[in-house]
Amino acid sequence: MTLGLLAALVVVGGIASVRGGEEGTTEAKPDKKAAAPAEDAEPQSGAKSGAKAGSAAEDGKQSAKSQTEQFKAHIEETGTAQQKEAAKYVTSVTGADKRNDIMDSAEIHTDYTGGLTGPHNGDGKLLASAFATWKHSKNGLVTVYDAEGQVLSNGNY
Repeated sequence: MTLGLLAALVVVGGIASVRGGEEGTTEAKPDKKAAAPAEDAEPQSGAKSGAKAGSAAEDGKQSAKSQTEQFKAHIEETGTAQQKEAAKYVTSVTGADKRNDIMDSAEIHTDYTGGLTGPHNGDGKLLASAFATWKHSKNGLVTVYDAEGQVLSNGNY
């Protein structure tokens, strides 16, 4: 019986030592694999975008400033009379230029008040639907906010 107990302890000890070694090895492998692509990616992006870095920063500033104007222009061209009226209350549009088709989100800020239960919920829906005709994504969500930062409406785009 003592010999069986001793054999069981040896087996458990052997399994524990092998298991402990695998965990250390498993942790080290992903770090090495992750480090190699990151090192490869940095020189490529730096070399390719060296000349473009300045223009990309300028484009980012320009598009951040003009998203609201672009959205309003889209509504003026293709929107209904109600959407055109609602567009007068839009103060800013953000996130319209950032898309990855995994989970895209954009925000429309307005001068309206009252939140979801207020009198301008329908206007928020009009703006969300106008946004959906302007931008397209597999998994996009546009949220319309009132002047106090409360959610007025949302919709998919």
